Amino acid sequence: MEVATDKSVDEMNNCIQKRRKVEDANKATVVLGAQWGDEGKGKLVDLLATSADVVCRCAGGNNAGHTVVVGDTEYDFHLLPSGIIHKACTSVIGNGVVIHLPGLFEEAEKAGTKGLSDWRERLLISDRAHLVFDMHQAVDGLQEMEKGKNCIGHEERNRPNVSSKASRSGIRVCDLMGDFEHFSNRFRSLVHVLQRTFPSLEVDVEQQLEMYKKYAEEIRPMICDTIHYVNNVLLNTDKKVLVEGANATMLDIDFGTYPYVTSSNCSIGGVCTGLGIPPHKIGDVYGVVKAYTTRVGDGAFPTEQLNGTGETLQVKGQEFGVTTKRKRRCGWLDVVLLKYTQMINGFTA
Repeated sequence: MEVATDKSVDEMNNCIQKRRKVEDANKATVVLGAQWGDEGKGKLVDLLATSADVVCRCAGGNNAGHTVVVGDTEYDFHLLPSGIIHKACTSVIGNGVVIHLPGLFEEAEKAGTKGLSDWRERLLISDRAHLVFDMHQAVDGLQEMEKGKNCIGHEERNRPNVSSKASRSGIRVCDLMGDFEHFSNRFRSLVHVLQRTFPSLEVDVEQQLEMYKKYAEEIRPMICDTIHYVNNVLLNTDKKVLVEGANATMLDIDFGTYPYVTSSNCSIGGVCTGLGIPPHKIGDVYGVVKAYTTRVGDGAFPTEQLNGTGETLQVKGQEFGVTTKRKRRCGWLDVVLLKYTQMINGFTA
């Protein structure tokens, strides 16, 4: 039996200290919503992005919306990270994001009319991210019609895609980047699976495949292994990494007001799984809180004001969803709720 000597213990402690120095050298800053969304995350991310080198999206899809104002120009982003408006920033769409390519290009084109340029050179997209197709959104509409009054009602359009992901029938960006015949076969199989469940679903397969063949070449220069990229930045450089959360903690599929939630983890855990970074590489976690509380769609809302006060908050606050343009429900600040989301996320500010 070997007995540890003072020298071996010292060497082990030195190794531990050296490793801690490396691990503590550079950490990502995270911005999360502490309520039901619409807290103003985009504004804070825009402020922090001015001094960031890399800005990442880690979860959600084009169901999440945030508004960024630069001077007199207002940008509505759904898939693009807010950092895309800063030319010194590299923007990253991580593996945890579900991407609707027509929506991405439509969003970029709309922002282009307001002055956004050269965004392709500053955007990296994970090869592991799942694709949302028009048929997924059509299926979501059919599901809502079937549920009728019992529908969830949140601005969520990616549930069928997440179901495909969980059942291993989903299609990822890397499939689109590979052999197109293989992608076409996967696409046809997915259409067949969805039409078996929803016979009324109509899909022009050849038209869709032709469209995605063009998209494949357009996005090819932006595709990379973002897991390796972000970890390399954190481990081997002093560049500042900023992560912007989508939606908010109370819409998290595990910790939110289930079933009135999104299909993703939009709390702190989603940062690790949505970007592929270890927990010890997360530094400050900023929880964004609105002075009063708002919510889009159905679900519990203990402090909601179904009276003149709620209407005043809605009108004066111009509370309309960025994505759906629906009126937001309004109520008082819920401190009990904030204690809960702080417990889950460990906000540092």
